[in-house]
Amino acid sequence: MSDHFTFRVLATDGLARRGEITMPRGTIRTPAFMPVGTAGTVKAMYMDQVRALGTDIILGNTYHLMLRPGAERVASLGGLHEFARWPYPILTDSGGFQVMSLAALRKIREDGVTFRSHVDGKVHHMSPERSIEIQGLLDADIQMQLDECIALPAPEREIERAMELSLRWAERCKTAFGDQPGKAMFGIVQGGDKVHLRLRSAEALAAMELKGYAVGGLAVGEPQAVMLEILEATCPALPADKPRYLMGVGTPDDILKSVARGIDMFDCVMPTRAGRHGLAFTRRGKINLKNARHADDPRPLDEESDCPAARDYSRAYLHHLVKSGEALGGMLLTWNNLAYYQSLMADIRAAIEQGRFKERVAEIQEEWARGDLPALG
Repeated sequence: MSDHFTFRVLATDGLARRGEITMPRGTIRTPAFMPVGTAGTVKAMYMDQVRALGTDIILGNTYHLMLRPGAERVASLGGLHEFARWPYPILTDSGGFQVMSLAALRKIREDGVTFRSHVDGKVHHMSPERSIEIQGLLDADIQMQLDECIALPAPEREIERAMELSLRWAERCKTAFGDQPGKAMFGIVQGGDKVHLRLRSAEALAAMELKGYAVGGLAVGEPQAVMLEILEATCPALPADKPRYLMGVGTPDDILKSVARGIDMFDCVMPTRAGRHGLAFTRRGKINLKNARHADDPRPLDEESDCPAARDYSRAYLHHLVKSGEALGGMLLTWNNLAYYQSLMADIRAAIEQGRFKERVAEIQEEWARGDLPALG
């Protein structure tokens, strides 16, 4: 395995890219979906299960881990890989989004953000340098710059102010990160729903010559069409030889359409959160196991799946677990959902390699449109 961080584009089909990130802890096949392990765990899953599904990299969160159990404590216990029993690559979010969305009484200034923890009410200060320090203590392989992510819609002057602040913080994060062979720091393109601000952000970040670039501040309430418009404008402004990461996105449909516009990496809580709330993602679309129509259905979620949760348990049993509030219901549906997401990513990668990505997307969407088959009898 390489001692350096490298990215290669192995195949293209239109704007869709099949690539490979190589780093000391493993190879990341792109397009890649990163299960969210916010607090050092992918909820309702064992790490061995997560890996067996074809997962190359997971995401951890700086904000949550700095509050509990504390970055210094994780470092003293061998870092997040050892702590969580995940010896493969980990990307850590800078914590900026959670500070903006979860913390109480936050105050943003040039030097960073001061906020009150939603856990115990204690006051903390997060500067760009402290964010990078925490991610280093966690021993993250890919670290994200601290940025200000504002909710949409917002006045243009406010979007511009946050974007410019995020650019200045990116410079400080780059300096704090320094030269770490085998690891990477990604910048985050901001600019809300304003294309001209997104382009200014992308061009300024590209000039910093970072190892990767993320598009942030989307999937925060705007319509999908706006997100896609931003990607169409932003991706060409980012270096073609660096990975592109769309943060916090998304649905299977979002992923297909974003890959078509040049995105390489994704993360989202959707498959795990949906599983804990009784919703299954399958190749036939979404199935809500709370619905009474599943109570007498002996079929599995997907008889052709390689995942035991999808193949070996009846819908009637899954419905019973969900309605009874049994933990196993959320565990099985989360397992099924992550299996589907990773299967979808493998399908996408193969289609790009074969030069039939557009055709495969149409086939997948047609199967979703046909929907789930009615119960037998």
